[in-house]
Amino acid sequence: MTVVCQDHPKTAVQTSLAADTTSTAGTAQAEQQQKEVCSCGSCSPFRLVLHPLLNAWGFTTGSMQFPCLLLFILPGVWADPEGSQKLHLFQTFIFYNSNFVDLSAWATLEDIIIAALQKYTREIIYLQPWVSPALPADDWENLQNLFRIYVYNYILILQDKARLYQIPYPFVLQCKTGCELYPNGSYTKFYRLAYNGHSFLSFDVDSSHWKRWQENELAVHIEQEFNSFTDFSATLQLLLNSTCIDYMKRFIEYGRAALERREPPVATVFAHMRDPAQLLLVCRVTGFYPRPISVAWLRDGQEVPPGPGLNTSTILPNADLTYQLRSTLIMAPDDGHIYACRVRHCSLGTHSLLIPWGSSKGALGIGVAVVVLLTVAAACIGTVWYYRHRC
Repeated sequence: MTVVCQDHPKTAVQTSLAADTTSTAGTAQAEQQQKEVCSCGSCSPFRLVLHPLLNAWGFTTGSMQFPCLLLFILPGVWADPEGSQKLHLFQTFIFYNSNFVDLSAWATLEDIIIAALQKYTREIIYLQPWVSPALPADDWENLQNLFRIYVYNYILILQDKARLYQIPYPFVLQCKTGCELYPNGSYTKFYRLAYNGHSFLSFDVDSSHWKRWQENELAVHIEQEFNSFTDFSATLQLLLNSTCIDYMKRFIEYGRAALERREPPVATVFAHMRDPAQLLLVCRVTGFYPRPISVAWLRDGQEVPPGPGLNTSTILPNADLTYQLRSTLIMAPDDGHIYACRVRHCSLGTHSLLIPWGSSKGALGIGVAVVVLLTVAAACIGTVWYYRHRC
């Protein structure tokens, strides 16, 4: 079906959503489709550039064959300790069978999810109050409409490919794309596709070339197909080279307060007797933001070097958008040294948290004494209760 927009009469859009215009319902569907197509492509240069991209795939307004592209409307930034800023965009399609597909799409600013896609209505959900104002309302509306068409046809074409190449159900297709901006003004960009959890296809932005990451018939066919769409690759190259960085800068500007948020860590130290010959010291650190942190054990004021008795967990998220981790150290109960957990974090400035454990002998003795006293108290209470109730 060919759609001609009144505002842009030279733009004839060939769409895969071919309605049956011989019926009343089909005519209504065609009119609605024309409205959506024209509203998506008639305003900003960013939206207009998407049409040749879609035309390159043969389904101008709706092709699924530009996976995750429209997630550029949901940017996120990851600010690492070196000062670089990364925009990461994610999308996951789970194809359970030929009739049911589960879609998830989201974006993060640093490590905070700032926007997501409503699973059933395909509407963009803004999870931070400053996300929507970062772009004009018309831009969001048109990007929303285009994204809905994209998702619908993406699923249709993937199902067609599943039949063509006899892909067994269920299967999962994931996309991760974005760019990284460094303090000196240089940047990198990437686009990667995964099939069933394994790297499948990637796009070299500089050479505008698709490369497969699996040596099988399906990967060969898809690689050849992607490389044949030169207009698509050229437009994707433009989006990753310029639009990605430009949009990232705008969201950084509007989300600066969130990016600069600092939450200091809270640390506690306790011990667990693994066996008579080993005492496990545990340093639990929680409530800190941003994510980068340094936790170390000190023995008599000197940092304990890495070894089999020293272990630090991965950094895990809390429900309140802060982080936590644990660091453990195995020691002999009678070694006589003084231990402390040292925590360094940007929220503390040049200072550090220092949480001492104290003498292992003294700490162990206190712990044993407490256990003995509690046991004796429990025995006394039990005895009194027995004699009072035996009659």
